[in-house]
Amino acid sequence: MTIFVGPYICAGSKLLVGHITLNIQNNRILGGQMNKEWAEFLRRDFVQGFPAYCGYQVDMVQYGKFETSLKIRPDHRQQDGFVHAGVIATMADHTAGYAAFTTVTDEFRILTIEFKINYFRPATEEMIVCRSKVINKGRKIIVSESEVFGVSGGQERFVSKAMVTLMAVPTSSLANTEADRPAGYQ
Repeated sequence: MTIFVGPYICAGSKLLVGHITLNIQNNRILGGQMNKEWAEFLRRDFVQGFPAYCGYQVDMVQYGKFETSLKIRPDHRQQDGFVHAGVIATMADHTAGYAAFTTVTDEFRILTIEFKINYFRPATEEMIVCRSKVINKGRKIIVSESEVFGVSGGQERFVSKAMVTLMAVPTSSLANTEADRPAGYQ
């Protein structure tokens, strides 16, 4: 079987597209794997700018999945001592975006076009973790979900869930190209 996907040709059940190997069966893309270089790029790229300032850490990168954590500092808390909703929302959005980023090549950047978040309980723990996964991948529009948990004493408690709609935008069409990025950005 030979499959044509844009300028790429696949013979058999695997298709190499940039940094991603897609698994194909019956003319359908079932999932994929990333090479180590792409995964390491995403790990570095995630912790720049505001996310780096917040202190988010990358814990796991897989095709269609991304997990992060944050050790809570006093400045992450709001007036009642809970982790600020904005800290949680930023983590849920950014982690969902990088789950989507695992599914595209380096010819694209991922931008959020909509997100909704539900908070089920205040986060009071010393750490929060976010687990995001792609639940629908189109050619341009990708939908990811994020679940955020408070962690204390090795115990996790479900804090919030976000649904994030993202767009894969060709890097070449963005005004802020790599040459235009501020010093320190990759």
